[in-house]
Amino acid sequence: LNDLIDLSMIESGELRMSYRYFNVNDYLTNIVSEMKHLAEENGLELIFHPVRNDLEIFGDKDKLKQVFVNIIQNAIKYTEKGKVEVLAEEEKKNVKFVIKDTGIGIPDNSINRIFERFYRVDKARSRSVGGTGLGLAIAKHILEAHNSKIEVKSKLNAGSEFYFNLKKWWEEK
Repeated sequence: LNDLIDLSMIESGELRMSYRYFNVNDYLTNIVSEMKHLAEENGLELIFHPVRNDLEIFGDKDKLKQVFVNIIQNAIKYTEKGKVEVLAEEEKKNVKFVIKDTGIGIPDNSINRIFERFYRVDKARSRSVGGTGLGLAIAKHILEAHNSKIEVKSKLNAGSEFYFNLKKWWEEK
């Protein structure tokens, strides 16, 4: 139910965002360590590749946490063996975040639909792993509110890669 409330508030523009600068490494280290047990329960490795220590991004920490948790949870749910990696790649004005897994992948004909409300790639499997089918729709809207777009590359039985950019703190040198 919270997912539905969140999504309708996000879509209607009623959701208040609280933007600030914050440290990338500290932020992602905390999220990944909170989720490590879930990966380990599933026999997977969850790895965060840190960036330079003083790198900061601009955004709503709490809302973005929903995005990261959701994508990482999905990566864990749909990966039977191997690992889930969280990467932050510094670019000129942005930080590109990549969450990649060695999971079951997403068929080409579903890639454009996975961000729709309630869309499920595999109905039978979705029932067994749980969830509301709203997570990626919520992630997409939160990232749009941050002027970003979530994209995905996937290969069946080889894994998926979700990625998006967030504005970084930078000064003219």
